[in-house]
Amino acid sequence: MMELAERARAYAALGDPSRLAIVELLANADRAPSELGAELGLPTNLMAHHLQILEQAGLISRRRSEGDGRRSYVRRTAACDRLLGTGPSLPRPRRVAFVCAQNSARSQLAEAHWRRISDVPVVSAGMHPAARVHPKAVTIGRRHGLDLAGAQPKLAQDVLAGDELVIAVCDRAYEELDTRPLHWSVPDPARSDTDAAFERVYDDLTARVELLAAQLTEDLT
Repeated sequence: MMELAERARAYAALGDPSRLAIVELLANADRAPSELGAELGLPTNLMAHHLQILEQAGLISRRRSEGDGRRSYVRRTAACDRLLGTGPSLPRPRRVAFVCAQNSARSQLAEAHWRRISDVPVVSAGMHPAARVHPKAVTIGRRHGLDLAGAQPKLAQDVLAGDELVIAVCDRAYEELDTRPLHWSVPDPARSDTDAAFERVYDDLTARVELLAAQLTEDLT
């Protein structure tokens, strides 16, 4: 629970319509400052000002892209989610697809957890599939009741039919996809290759998956 003074700073930051619009755009996806500016019609300097205030209020965080290092991505913090709730509902899709660079860890974990909590069909794929699912992803999945032992990486172009709700769970996949999917800027745990890194990614992904599943409350028309 946020302390009283922290909540006061947060509410003050959200008192500006542009800043409230920014965090609402971040309800289900991470975005680059340039994307937020284009969506809201705000110049670069004004967007930077708003982001600084939101960051100081503990409502957003930023991280450098693991793909195009010139880019950064903005996401809502857990404190912001607790303050504002899950965000607007989304139409229930025919299928959900989680995509990452190699389909060896992040997208596989997201798919497996989604399958456990939702009846919406799900698949995962990679832009450049690895030869196998990362052993640490299998281990971490097993630790949390997810069976990835038989999972195989798949090529995105062989899997995506065009009518899915696509979520890119890494920066490289998001920047390579021709369409504009939802984007979760989740760091690659294989870079450090530690159990702790895979655990952090598991926690991040499962929290995001559950939040997204809670937003799919409307029937597809």
